[in-house]
Amino acid sequence: MIGERVRIARRKSGLSLRELADRLGGQVTPMSISKYERGEMEPSSTVLIALAKALDVTLEFLVAPMDVRLGALEFRKKSGTSAKDRAFVEATVLEHVERYLIIEEVLDLDSATWKAPFDPKRVNSLDEAEQIAIAARKAWKLGNAPLADVTELLEEYGTKVILLPLPESVSGLTCLVERPQLQPVPVIVVNATYNLERRRFTLLHELGHRLMRVADGVDEEKAAHRFASAFLMPADHLRHVVGQHRQGFGYREIMSTKQVYGVAAVALLVRFRDLGIISPEQLVAMFQTSARTWRKSEPELMKGPIGMEVPQRFRRLCYRALAEKIISLPKAADLLQEPATHIAKEMRGDDAAEDHRK
Repeated sequence: MIGERVRIARRKSGLSLRELADRLGGQVTPMSISKYERGEMEPSSTVLIALAKALDVTLEFLVAPMDVRLGALEFRKKSGTSAKDRAFVEATVLEHVERYLIIEEVLDLDSATWKAPFDPKRVNSLDEAEQIAIAARKAWKLGNAPLADVTELLEEYGTKVILLPLPESVSGLTCLVERPQLQPVPVIVVNATYNLERRRFTLLHELGHRLMRVADGVDEEKAAHRFASAFLMPADHLRHVVGQHRQGFGYREIMSTKQVYGVAAVALLVRFRDLGIISPEQLVAMFQTSARTWRKSEPELMKGPIGMEVPQRFRRLCYRALAEKIISLPKAADLLQEPATHIAKEMRGDDAAEDHRK
């Protein structure tokens, strides 16, 4: 298992076998490192310590048993996705999810299990994708109200959400992390460089991929888009807000409505067309006039609460376990990968107290 850990840490750091050997100052050869990773050789204790330092990981990380494996990693758009990008994402996903599962196990939480609203359903048309979204909201008892935080919702139901800087061409990706004799854990990775609107849509787009089995002849990406739109902007609610049919929209009403649902302006206009609120011709006319720049530049970006659509649950659980003395301060520092002094200050609320005095 040490070899698997070394491989993960090296790929996350972006180092080649030769570059890692150079960091070790010639203690071992690239060939020896390759044999470590394949499990054909075991590093000595001296080399193990040097590897931990060179890879900027703890010794505990390298020697702990690896109980998770990465299933198929699906980049939705492969243009601009290099082998190095993929290696970084794969290693980061495995490392993060393993730490996440540890803290859920410590706290005896059932959220380590993916609570799907239902088994994947076959979709033969875009309208059926809409019905899948309606069924998913109903199964999770979400009603028709707009969603405050999609990230928190998915994590509460067992999906792990990770923000990573991805190539501009990649909105997000989904994968399964496999565990011995346990249900796999679904993971959605979202491009951290994207705005709130795009991140929310991407999360539900990826959820759509997981809940639908698209028939031949149906565009899978369009089906996932329709699912995400219907999940974020339920038809009945949206029609109640803007009306059944419209002759047109002013700029301020569109900006106000996109804030209600937490979506991009373009996604809102396309949803108007899909529901027959405006005609296809009206949509084309808007894209040629008032909305002509909105595909490239989002107007009036969302300014949600601090932490909105940023995965917070893992961090919150670590602090909970620390407060209840289930884990030690050093263990919390290892899980959160932050200095123990910083975590201790956070527990005491030193910064908050200082701000209050000011």
